[in-house]
Amino acid sequence: MAAHAQGSLFDQTDEIRLGPLTGVRRTVLGDGAWIDLLPGWLGGADALHEELASGVPWRAERRRMYEREVAVPRLLAYYGERDGTPDTLPHPVLDEARDALSAHYTEELGEPFVTAGLCYYRDGRDGVAWHGDRTGRGSSEDTMVAILSVGAPRDLVLRPRHRHGSVVRRPFGHGDLIVMGGSCQRTWEHAVPKTARAVGARISVQFRPRGVR
Repeated sequence: MAAHAQGSLFDQTDEIRLGPLTGVRRTVLGDGAWIDLLPGWLGGADALHEELASGVPWRAERRRMYEREVAVPRLLAYYGERDGTPDTLPHPVLDEARDALSAHYTEELGEPFVTAGLCYYRDGRDGVAWHGDRTGRGSSEDTMVAILSVGAPRDLVLRPRHRHGSVVRRPFGHGDLIVMGGSCQRTWEHAVPKTARAVGARISVQFRPRGVR
């Protein structure tokens, strides 16, 4: 099931490790929304991609669209919590990342990151359409979603929900981190567009607080 990821010229270590979060840079989007960016937060990201691609119990899903069932164009995995304890993630560095993000944003977020959803984009035919994480509390409350990307870069595109304003486009992969905060899930939408370009595989790990999907 594993697909090939194009290696980064700047990630030449197999040691899988996190860097500090002190280099995070914030961009204010408007309407109370913002994003924090930290390129290359995870070292050894290409090695982690290979481990996740072969080791995670990926599942393919189908959904109903226009009166027929279609395949969801990516593979998925989800790690929630049991009896109030977050599930152990498929690599120790992801548990470390969840703890580090919770500690860094605790004052602003007011709660820890608990769940982790993984998406496996095998090539340019995989993607995700425009959406906001508005299932649960994200539909009515400011919250945060932190995304760690490993593997080949893919564009993450953000636009205002009512489409009056500039579109933000950033390539993410090779250990890059983006945190979408404030009203971002309610007032903005994001997508990973499909592409006809030759692109390698990418895995994104989305850390969320309890009750946000």
